[in-house]
Amino acid sequence: MQQVQRKICVVTGSRAEYGLLYWLMKEIQDDADLALQLVVTGMHLSPEFGLTWKQIELDGFTIQRKVEMLLSSDTPVGIAKSIGLGVIGFADALDALQPDLLVVLGDRFEIFAACQAAMAHRILVAHIHGGEITEGAVDDAIRHAISKMAHLHFTATERYRQRVIQLGEQPRHVFNVGALGLDNIARLQLLDREQLEQAIDFKLGQRNLLVTFHPVTLEKATAAAQFEQLLQALDRFGDCHIIFTLPNADTDGRAIIGMVEQYRQRFPERVAAFVSLGTLRYLSALQYMNAVVGNSSSGLIEAPAFKIGTINIGDRQKGRLCADSVIHCEPEAEAIAKAVDQLFSEQFQALLQAVENPYGDCGASAKIKTVLKTQQLDCLLKKSFYDLECRV
Repeated sequence: MQQVQRKICVVTGSRAEYGLLYWLMKEIQDDADLALQLVVTGMHLSPEFGLTWKQIELDGFTIQRKVEMLLSSDTPVGIAKSIGLGVIGFADALDALQPDLLVVLGDRFEIFAACQAAMAHRILVAHIHGGEITEGAVDDAIRHAISKMAHLHFTATERYRQRVIQLGEQPRHVFNVGALGLDNIARLQLLDREQLEQAIDFKLGQRNLLVTFHPVTLEKATAAAQFEQLLQALDRFGDCHIIFTLPNADTDGRAIIGMVEQYRQRFPERVAAFVSLGTLRYLSALQYMNAVVGNSSSGLIEAPAFKIGTINIGDRQKGRLCADSVIHCEPEAEAIAKAVDQLFSEQFQALLQAVENPYGDCGASAKIKTVLKTQQLDCLLKKSFYDLECRV
């Protein structure tokens, strides 16, 4: 008798998240005992953010369902309504697909909507990158809420594993596997400098910075003012070539997008901007950057693997584990400029070669696939709270 395949449904709503999930999806797709179901949503389906669902299909994946949920609005009302539309859309998609496990990553509101629908359907959820802290972003509350709706957990460090357990999750269902993004660095054939410049139609300089700045979603109307401070600081380093990657579909994100375009028009020879570089071009670019600047998690997780610096601005990533290659500063022009000066100092550049990445090296995709394949599922749905006080 032929064994029934275990149906693993992966949800992706953004370009960055898909890049992290790519090798896990390949692992699932290539396993005869597993059936990959793929649902795309959010920014993947938006012309404004590059219609990146097309790249997913070009990569050889079949999309089973598309869940339209993203309103053309970055206001709090628009985001809240998008979450509601997502729950409705995922209710239909999950009813049709009936997966054995729903796999989600991170902390975005699109994923929150998917998990709410899965909870109502009594579908098991496997959550990747739980237990982390980002005190400046609404993502923090979403991430912990998803952990409480999930049944299997895959964390990037042991400290994060312990935090998920602290939330009441059973230790035997929480696995420290390392960061998924590091698999891309180990497994992709990255572009050399000439290939990269041709792929992005942009000439790199002697000094290069990759800048990604997202709104700090637990602060009201600070995005434009903080980003203006960053641009003022960058003005002081006219010898640097700058690659901007645009922010996600978060509250006040459009303000930053407009300011990036104006800055690019001011300095077309040394500034480029991209809605989506894609994983290959992004990681290839990191090889030739002096630093990642802004408040993206990539500056904390992937950048240290390339032995380059990170200038982490403001509170968006506050609480995350950081390598010694990360310089923290306030979202003020003077502080940012001082951090850039520190970055280019001989002392700091010498330090970079000995940096160790707290998120491990690679192998997370294979570890997660093994658990998804072998874990007994019939005892997971009814969760018992793991109470630390009872074990002191």
